[in-house]
Amino acid sequence: MKKKFITLLGASLCCMTFATACGEKSTTEEDADTLKSTKTEAVTEEENAEADESASNAQNDENTNDSEESDAATETSEDASSNTENATDIEEDESYEVVRVGSLKGPTTMGLVNLMKESEEGSCSGNYEFTMETQPDAILAKVVSGDLDIALVPANVASVLYNKTEGGVSLVDINTLGVLYCVTGDDTVKGMEDLAGKTVITTGQGASPEYVLNYLLEQYGVTDCNVEFKSEATEIAAILAEDPTKIAVLPQPFVTAATMKNSEIKIAFSLTGEWDKISEGSQLLTGVTVVRNDFLDEHEKEVTTFLEEHKRSTELTKSALPESAQLVAEYGIIEKKEIAEVAMPECNIVCISGQEAKDALSGYLDVLFNADPKAVGGSVPSDDFYAFTLK
Repeated sequence: MKKKFITLLGASLCCMTFATACGEKSTTEEDADTLKSTKTEAVTEEENAEADESASNAQNDENTNDSEESDAATETSEDASSNTENATDIEEDESYEVVRVGSLKGPTTMGLVNLMKESEEGSCSGNYEFTMETQPDAILAKVVSGDLDIALVPANVASVLYNKTEGGVSLVDINTLGVLYCVTGDDTVKGMEDLAGKTVITTGQGASPEYVLNYLLEQYGVTDCNVEFKSEATEIAAILAEDPTKIAVLPQPFVTAATMKNSEIKIAFSLTGEWDKISEGSQLLTGVTVVRNDFLDEHEKEVTTFLEEHKRSTELTKSALPESAQLVAEYGIIEKKEIAEVAMPECNIVCISGQEAKDALSGYLDVLFNADPKAVGGSVPSDDFYAFTLK
């Protein structure tokens, strides 16, 4: 099966990302005029799976005839019919181009795990190769080079990629809403206003967590909060374990891991909830799914099938939580099933497409653009970025 690789603009890839769960890194490729990167992700083994839909053999019940000649004719007819149906099924299977899907280790991949398992078992309609990386720039470089067709990336990075490729990608869906939480053993902290005069430790300097936190502090009129940045979420978790009265902003599932280990540490509030109180027409987002336009132009059927199966996989993640948590552990996204089962409901895993996706993402990108145009690659995407998801 012939695959087309068209190299998009990629001389220098600049991307913004923020810390997502279980070691997902907040990094971008270096670009002196644009972004700084921060890593918050641990190394994972790459999971690649390729599945083909099995051909099914249809059998027909035949009545027995007295004549041997009639029996022979019937058997010949059955064999011919079976062979024809098998050939048809194989042709239908091979008519699906292999879709190479890349994602990051963390919440943005959690909604995919059921589809990844179905792909291994050959029980899904699409034909997929999955790649899970610990570094967002590894995913983005493969999108630009044409080595990935669909990618699950941080929301603002999708805009950066759109600008870097001069409109070479389109939105498929939103896969994760906000995953940032304020955690502390200080009972006086219950909302953004309570951070006045205090010190907050977090990750994601020069990336979305910094822009989101600064935006919320400004909107809530907090001008004297001291923000200290650390390179790793694990470093912050260690600080909290030593002194639970410290105040931190962490992503899931680090939040769950920290609170399960130390009962003195609690969730004070979610940044998503604080965002919703003051931001009209936008949502706090973590991850979105994009597709290379050159692949989309030739294989819209495959992309549409992926979207349908991504939605079904996400629904299973919620309706079959224990089983999905087991898969999250098996794929190495979160080490322990017990932590995964508690953290996943707090990870805001979704699969939103259509007008709702455009409204939520465009509003979020507008907020980041107003905070710093570099956060979205210099400008927000034009309407053509949303053309596929609006069909």
